[in-house]
Amino acid sequence: MGIRGLMSFVEDHSNEFFTDVKLRDTKIIIDGYALFHRLYFNSNLELRYGGDYDSFTDVVQKFFESLFACKICPYVVLDGGCDISDKKLNTLKDRAREKIQMAHSLSVGGGGYVCPLLIREVFIQVLIKLQVCFVQCFSEADRDIMTLANHWNCPVLSSDSDFCIFDLKSGFCPLNGFQWRNMNTIKGTRDCYIPAKCFFLDTLCCHFGNMNKTLLPLFAVLCGNDHVNLPVMETFLSKVRLPLGAASSKGRRHHRVLGLLNWLSRFADPTEALDSVLNHLPKKKRGTVKALLCSSMEEYLQAQGRLQDFFQHGAYTCPDTWNPGLPPWVLAALARGQLSPFISDALVLRRTILHTQVENMQRPNAHRISLPIRQVIYGLLVNAPPHVRNVAWDALPPQPPTFSEVERINKNIKTSIVNAVELPKDHSDLSKLTELSLASRQMLLLETLKVRQSLLDPVPAALKLPVAVSCYWVQHAEATLKLHHLQALLLGMLLGPLRAMVSSPEEAVRGGGAEALREELQRARAPPGTRLDLDTAHVFCQWQCCLQMGLYLNQLLSTPLPEPDLTRLYSGSLVHGLCRQLLTSASVESLLRLCPEAQQLYEHLFNATRSCAPAELFLPKGRLNPKRRKQKKSAISSSENRRSKCAMTQEDCQCNRYALLGYET
Repeated sequence: MGIRGLMSFVEDHSNEFFTDVKLRDTKIIIDGYALFHRLYFNSNLELRYGGDYDSFTDVVQKFFESLFACKICPYVVLDGGCDISDKKLNTLKDRAREKIQMAHSLSVGGGGYVCPLLIREVFIQVLIKLQVCFVQCFSEADRDIMTLANHWNCPVLSSDSDFCIFDLKSGFCPLNGFQWRNMNTIKGTRDCYIPAKCFFLDTLCCHFGNMNKTLLPLFAVLCGNDHVNLPVMETFLSKVRLPLGAASSKGRRHHRVLGLLNWLSRFADPTEALDSVLNHLPKKKRGTVKALLCSSMEEYLQAQGRLQDFFQHGAYTCPDTWNPGLPPWVLAALARGQLSPFISDALVLRRTILHTQVENMQRPNAHRISLPIRQVIYGLLVNAPPHVRNVAWDALPPQPPTFSEVERINKNIKTSIVNAVELPKDHSDLSKLTELSLASRQMLLLETLKVRQSLLDPVPAALKLPVAVSCYWVQHAEATLKLHHLQALLLGMLLGPLRAMVSSPEEAVRGGGAEALREELQRARAPPGTRLDLDTAHVFCQWQCCLQMGLYLNQLLSTPLPEPDLTRLYSGSLVHGLCRQLLTSASVESLLRLCPEAQQLYEHLFNATRSCAPAELFLPKGRLNPKRRKQKKSAISSSENRRSKCAMTQEDCQCNRYALLGYET
């Protein structure tokens, strides 16, 4: 959630509200969403190229290694989908608009903060590799975090100001003051600790005349959080005389926060304070406002769920207030992070939000390319059991079921209505989806991605899904997709295999070729401050959208293809840098001659995607027929034609094999 102005207020008064602590030998409950944002935005990582996931992975690993060195046992709690009430929809739309503006600013060389599209999935994969315990809640995680922290009597690590309102027994450590990069040693020992600042609710209440801590939830909703933003509350704030107390310059900066806390400290309990608030409002609005304020204050009560059961026994009971009667396997997969909140939102609300990337704002949003994949996902979710309160679900008209998508249009948002694909009867029961044979699930996945199984046979298992997604991408991408884009993307996919080659005993026999190639690729990264090519950025954003939805579909089908290692699959600064090199000085051959094994792998990847690509992608510059391009666009708009475009004729492939691969001849 988040309370407007509260975090900056308490940080500006750090000496009054925070205690310096030396964290070691303790459990700690971590707000996963806050952590991965903080680590990405505060580690000097590139923000314009769609994500340097390899560099982000290294940062996350170092963070948890610092915790392990101090014998701090982390438990990461991730937000799930939206609440069944969808009460945060307006806030989410506002954030989507803000993200569009920041993405646009980044795209033209300005500042801003936009998380890469797959950062959550990468973060989860790192947690799994490091064997860090984590859970994904069924909706917003704040209350579950508070309840678990109090059960285990350990601190919370987050950047969310709502944790200044929760009564946490062992306090709240803001990420701003958590100095994990500056571990210290206790004098005279080898025991390490992390310097941190810890906030306790009792300290805040003591500062404001020993106010009753049960008044703080009312303060939160009056001050304004993600759930409450009533214009009528401005009427109350304009009529009541908020006492500032000893107003310093910092106090004037936080007039509302300071004034509300001083005003509320006069009341004995929330009931008395709430009555006073309502007395300042028009009588006809008091009932509605009271109901909303009371329900919003309940967001700060203890959660129903028992996360400790999940961490100790692997069982997490879905709260009755959220449970829409979903199959047990779906609930279990959501809790383990094996299904995305995107799936949860589609199931519970029939509404999803498509997040904007740093893309070309003058073009249709990059998610348009993956619409056919999403329609298949929606088709699988259509026959899920409806929530008892969801009357609209029970009263669906006979036409094809629809889902709504909040997406970017130009530099604003719109809600589009999308039809779900009608699937065969044996795919229509979500509760029995896991009972389908592997062959059936794999067939649906590959048919959706428009790729034949035989094309993937030479491809290593870990890269089959990314290559299948790339086959879909080259068939559906805009005219701005060029050969060097595909080459750069596939070269970037070699990072993970090269890392494995370098650490293998055979590397010495190879003469260090894998290490030499890896170093050469690292030197190819686009340096910070390089001008962003918007067409290049857009086609790679489209590829990430395809990969995201390909991943979600694969997960929903219980991974008929192995889940790829996302941590080393895509590095934005690398593929953008390789694009520039391939257009100017370098060739694929000149890079890959350093490591024959990597060259062979590249050829397998390239040959698979080439088989699905339009022939004009490989024509020399200047040979593209505009009419042919129009015909291609028309064909792409037809799903039947898309289905038949996966095979190029032998006549289309008469170009020299090495020229097609991007080699010098």
